[in-house]
Amino acid sequence: MLSRSSDTLWDIAAAEVCSRESWTDEEDAEEDAHFPTQRTVFFMGSKAGGKTTILLRFLDRDETAKPTLALEYTFGRRARGHNTPKDIAHLWELGGGISLSDLVQIPMTADNVSSLSVVLVLDLSKPNVLWETMERLLDSARSQVEKVCASHQKTGESRSGKQRVPRVLHKDYPDRELISPFPVPLLIVGSKFDIFQDFDSEKRKVICKTLRFIAHFYGASLIFTSSKSEATMSKSRSFVNQLAFGTERPKSISTDPSKPLTIPAGFDSLSQIGPPVTSDVDIGTLHAKNPLDLWKKVFERVFPPEERKELKDPAKDPQYTNICLLVTSNKSNWSFILKMSWLFQAL
Repeated sequence: MLSRSSDTLWDIAAAEVCSRESWTDEEDAEEDAHFPTQRTVFFMGSKAGGKTTILLRFLDRDETAKPTLALEYTFGRRARGHNTPKDIAHLWELGGGISLSDLVQIPMTADNVSSLSVVLVLDLSKPNVLWETMERLLDSARSQVEKVCASHQKTGESRSGKQRVPRVLHKDYPDRELISPFPVPLLIVGSKFDIFQDFDSEKRKVICKTLRFIAHFYGASLIFTSSKSEATMSKSRSFVNQLAFGTERPKSISTDPSKPLTIPAGFDSLSQIGPPVTSDVDIGTLHAKNPLDLWKKVFERVFPPEERKELKDPAKDPQYTNICLLVTSNKSNWSFILKMSWLFQAL
């Protein structure tokens, strides 16, 4: 049955879950054991923030990270047992920070939205552009997910097999009625912790509390990493593994601002995070529209956003002089080259 046009993505997801209640966990497990899975993980975030390094670490590739050219694709495979089909993870990486956020439409489609997850990498060493990067990219990604889901519902196309709109939060999720969960599983990675740890302690506290709130507000997991720390990179690999192959999610927790944060989704709460850090301003005078806006205003009091000259034509960005879309030999993905043709023509 088609949903009303006023239904939210969450309403659609809830209705989908209700319609599938006849399926048992045993049936799902039995099917998963006999058929390989295909999931899509989309990496986006700060320009030169370490996305490629995290991706290479996940793929266990000993390579030097190179600047990402617009939108790049690769894939990973994982066997669950001897002589069993390998699960496949389609891995997309968006380069350029927020300058090419419109390209989210390429890897986020109606065909893969039910198996899609997002990794947002934020450069902790550049807090003055952190909020804008987070806000612009998550808004673009959310809009695209909602667009493809709405289109799917409008056309009345039925998803094959047991595909469904992802369930992000369970019914006992902390503060569920007070937050706005991201429509697909989300992992937020704070990169370059080795630089961040030398910040003033009060500034570290502001950044940590703010990112904890953002992650909890969107129902996301949050981890801090450094390419110079094998322990943090190993944790990032574990979290990405869970998104890409459905492995068990890490459950270790660290909320100490002097150490790398590790907070799986659902393991934090508004009461544990506390209010925004304000030492020189009365919160009541900020005239915020909602809790997220309040945290933004407080954060930007401490870290004023940098003035940035908007680059409307990516063809004029030196980074994309020799732009290309890297696609593997998997023939099914060559179609994406055609979808990017407008960008090549512009260059």
